[in-house]
Amino acid sequence: MAQRAFWKGYLKLSLVTCRVAMTPVVTESSKLRFHNINRKTGNRVVNRYIDAETGKPVDDDDQVKGYARGEDDYVLFEDEELEDVALESTRTIDIESFVPQSSIGWVWYDSPHFLAPADKVSEEAFAVIREAMRKTDTGGIARLVLYRREHSVLIVPRDNGMVVWTLRYGDEVRDADAYFDTSGAEPPAARAKTMMKKLVQARLRDWTPKLVQDPVEDRLHEIIAMRTKKAKGTKPKSAPEPQRKDNVIDIMEALRRSLASEKKGATRK
Repeated sequence: MAQRAFWKGYLKLSLVTCRVAMTPVVTESSKLRFHNINRKTGNRVVNRYIDAETGKPVDDDDQVKGYARGEDDYVLFEDEELEDVALESTRTIDIESFVPQSSIGWVWYDSPHFLAPADKVSEEAFAVIREAMRKTDTGGIARLVLYRREHSVLIVPRDNGMVVWTLRYGDEVRDADAYFDTSGAEPPAARAKTMMKKLVQARLRDWTPKLVQDPVEDRLHEIIAMRTKKAKGTKPKSAPEPQRKDNVIDIMEALRRSLASEKKGATRK
């Protein structure tokens, strides 16, 4: 069942406009959630905002956002004021320019959202914009207010819809040269590269979401199920720490052993 859209507005390209609905691609609704419990009473512990000076709880209606411009000196903002700062991009995705999709490195991609036409009337205009980007292998750049902050976004075609990616800001991405400038500068031996390629091919699999399952989550569900049935809970077995050796690793010997292990595993299968 499709999740209810959390954002509705307009997609605009020059004079072409259509109504659209957007939903986050990623969800954590199935993740386990734990409450803080008072061990003595078994009651939940509640978080409350406390006045830093008086020590008294502050009601929701009395809380406002404040920007510190000095010690104990704040510029106060009401929620409505923050929402009005970027009013135009609050409900309209206005595509300002297009870029080749391949020109944006993965590191700039932040959070994906599914975008679809919000009604039957909007489907044609939506499809025209989508197919134009698909044919030219481009993505649209726009600005959009999401999560109470304006973001630069990238719109790309995906199947019969589109995906809106929020993009990271320039000051959020570190310069890779500071970390990779000298790492691995010396090329490895040809034989080592050949053996490593064989090792990679031995472990090559087709992509499936099962490759990224959460074993900790599965184990927690098992423990909860056992305790719900009033069975004796067992602690998850922790994996033994690998033995550490002080001597330098012989990469060729490690590759030979790895390939031999992969061959044995394939034989057993």
